[in-house]
Amino acid sequence: MNPFDIIPDTHGQSAKLDAALAVLGWRRSALGWTHPDPDRQIVFLGDFIDRGPDNRAVLKTVRELVDAGKAKAIMGNHELNALHFHTMHPDDGQPLRAHSPKNIRQHRTFLDQFPPGDPQTRDVLDWMRSLPLFLEEDGFRAVHACWIDASLDRLKTLTGNGVLTEEQLIRAADRDEADEMFILAEQITKGPEHRLPEGWSFTDKDGTERDHVRLQWWNAAARTWRDIAISVPSIEGLPDENLPETLSAQTYPATARPVFFGHYWLSGDPVLQAQNALCLDYSAGKEGPLVSYDMSDLAGPLSKDKIRVHPAIS
Repeated sequence: MNPFDIIPDTHGQSAKLDAALAVLGWRRSALGWTHPDPDRQIVFLGDFIDRGPDNRAVLKTVRELVDAGKAKAIMGNHELNALHFHTMHPDDGQPLRAHSPKNIRQHRTFLDQFPPGDPQTRDVLDWMRSLPLFLEEDGFRAVHACWIDASLDRLKTLTGNGVLTEEQLIRAADRDEADEMFILAEQITKGPEHRLPEGWSFTDKDGTERDHVRLQWWNAAARTWRDIAISVPSIEGLPDENLPETLSAQTYPATARPVFFGHYWLSGDPVLQAQNALCLDYSAGKEGPLVSYDMSDLAGPLSKDKIRVHPAIS
C-alpha cells in the first residue's frame, strides 16, 4: 500500500491548504502535481466548501490531485448539504435542503463563487456526487465524522462503494420520514447522537435544554454516559450510570484498523482520540491550523509524532 498524507476539512481556506501541501512536499507545475515520493498519495476527509473565502481554489486543487491519481477524497456533511441545497425533489420541485436564512448564511461563500444554475456550479456538484462516504485501505479507514461498523456494513450493502445514487441522495434528505438512508448519512457525515435516559437533560453553551448527547463513538472504553458524551459543558449534569449494551456495541473496536476523521472543530494540541482513532479537524475553517497525518508507517500504530500542524495563516 502507498504512503499517504491525510488532510481534513479545509472549508475554502486555500492559503492554508497550499501552505500545507508545500510543507508536505507537494508541487504544482505545468505538468501537474508531483511529490519526491512518486508512490505517495493524499486522502482528503471532506468539507472542502463553505465558511472560508476561496471555495473555488480549494476545489480546483483537490480535483486536480484526484484526477491525476495523486489523491482520494470522501464526502463531508457540507458537500452533502450542498447537493441537497441545489437538488430539487422530483415530486414537488422544492429543494431537498431548505433555502432558509440559516442555510443560505452557512453556504454563502460557496454561493458567491458558484451561483445556482451556473454551468460551473453544475460541474462541481456532479463531482461531489461522485464522492464516496467512506474509504478503506489495507492499513486504515477514512470517514468524515463517524465509523460504526453496523452502519458502514449496511451502507456497503446498499451502495457497494459508498457513492450515493440520485434516488439514495434524495432519501438521505428525508428527515420527516426518518428514511434509513437519511439516518445512515446523518450518522456517517455528522456523527451520532443518543437520547439520555428518561428524565435527564442538560443545558448547552447557548442556554438550550437538550435531552440528546453527541457520542464519542471512538471511545471503546466508555462505560457510562459521562464517559461517552462530548460537547457537554459539564459532565456532572449527566447520569453516572452504565450505558445500554446496544450503545456500547456501537463504539469503535480497539482491535480495528486505524480510522481517520474530521468534522469536530477541535482546538488545542492535537491528540489521539484512541490508539486507533484520530480526528484531524482543528478548526482550519476558522482561525485554527490545518492538521495532517503522515501515514507512511503502514504497519505500526498511530503516533502523535506523525501529526503535522501547519501554520494557521489566513
